[in-house]
Amino acid sequence: MEQQQLQSIKQSIMFSHKVAQLSKALWKMVEKDWQNWIKPYDLNINEHHILWIAYHLEGASISDIAKFGVMHVSTAFNFSKKLEERGLLTFSKRQTDKRNTYVFLTQEGESLFIETLEAYNPTNSGVYNGALPIKELYGKFPEFSELLSIIKHIYGPDFMSIFENSITKIEAEFDEVDGKLVSNLSSEEEAKSS
Repeated sequence: MEQQQLQSIKQSIMFSHKVAQLSKALWKMVEKDWQNWIKPYDLNINEHHILWIAYHLEGASISDIAKFGVMHVSTAFNFSKKLEERGLLTFSKRQTDKRNTYVFLTQEGESLFIETLEAYNPTNSGVYNGALPIKELYGKFPEFSELLSIIKHIYGPDFMSIFENSITKIEAEFDEVDGKLVSNLSSEEEAKSS
């Protein structure tokens, strides 16, 4: 029993070390890629992430932003206020929920967010380039099923639902034209006004 417990502790620390080291290494490249991507828009990662969450939730409480953005509530609030000052977000209460403050993208905020997505260039991404050998070998990018399961058990099914919704929304609202991401919402609006 004692030997089994020692092995379990040993396996536990090895697992924790692997997760910590690999996550830190991956995050370092994700952070660099993300900062380089949004630098022309005078946004930082927290601000861009808040725009992303507000876009996908079509109005999000500060608590939602903190939860799904994996940031402290004060961070979510302070960066949301900065975005509001730039005219990219608005704050309001809902008729059905007067306790929470919700943020919504302004037209300018939505346009800027869509512009950032349309400007994304995968060749400038170290993470994307690092995954290409897997795609070439297996014909698809990694699915991360084990990692998704871990995240679901840490943050819960609501977190995963928002995550999956964000992927579905990108698939539904954007098309790829000549190797670029293009919002199909603007073409739908143009067709309606014609």
